[in-house]
Amino acid sequence: MPNKDICIDRQLPMMDSKEVVVHVKNLEKSKTNDEAVLQILSVLEKEIVPTEKLLRETKVGVEVNKFKKSGNPEIARLVKKMIGSWKDAINRSKKSKLQQAQSQDIPTPNNGPSTGNVESKKQEKFVSTKPRSSRNDGVDTNIYNHKLRDMVIKALYDAIAKESEHPPKSILTTVKSIEEELHKLNNCETKEKGYKEKYRVIYSNIISRNNPDLKHKIANGDITPFYLVNCDPKELAPEYLRKKIEEIAKQNLFNAQGATVERSVTDRFTCGKCKEKKVSYYQLQTRSADEPLTTFCTCEVCGNRWKFS
Repeated sequence: MPNKDICIDRQLPMMDSKEVVVHVKNLEKSKTNDEAVLQILSVLEKEIVPTEKLLRETKVGVEVNKFKKSGNPEIARLVKKMIGSWKDAINRSKKSKLQQAQSQDIPTPNNGPSTGNVESKKQEKFVSTKPRSSRNDGVDTNIYNHKLRDMVIKALYDAIAKESEHPPKSILTTVKSIEEELHKLNNCETKEKGYKEKYRVIYSNIISRNNPDLKHKIANGDITPFYLVNCDPKELAPEYLRKKIEEIAKQNLFNAQGATVERSVTDRFTCGKCKEKKVSYYQLQTRSADEPLTTFCTCEVCGNRWKFS
């Protein structure tokens, strides 16, 4: 059980970033000690007030998420609870800011005065007679006078605006925030390759026909720019696809466990360690169906193991 002496009341309303960084380092050092991990996680759960700035600066979410699949069920449950709680808090904060930005862009309806609340914003829709794009919406995406960054903003705007009923200013605010998170994660001046790779992953998910709801969730503020940029790309997949990936992984594991029993011995392979030709092997489809099988080999003389495709 966690040491309750650690969980004392603080005078400050929230743990500052320096304290969080200390806990993150201790968490990394204690990854093999379940009791210590539980102690640190309990402190973080009770004393962190999550903000995008805090999570970005301290990388606490990244470190905590590493314990999501812990063999200790108590740790796994706590991590799942923490990540979900932090994600909800960030989404609420971001949605509130987005609604405030939208409220400044909404005209007063002709049939009555503006109420200035969320309900009026929901009723107001942007209707375009042309296909939505930055050009047709009259939006200037040259924000930074930087070729790469402005190109990313334009591409993201065009992708999210398509089929959207959100006002241009709202969409531009969202894509600017996404690009800012990309730039914070990988500064395009010093880490251009990482910046481009992350952008391509996000863009391909947004325009994917297999995931049509993603761009609407982004525009609605249900997925924040911070989460979009920093999460595992698998988390952006639609639920049916995530379940399919899990089923494939389970089937591969089942096949691997079964295949270890049904080994064939051959003299076609030579052990790189002892040079003997008495080698047992089995094959598995570890990647997509159109990829070649992976062959797993074991030398029956010295026990050396290797694999190849």
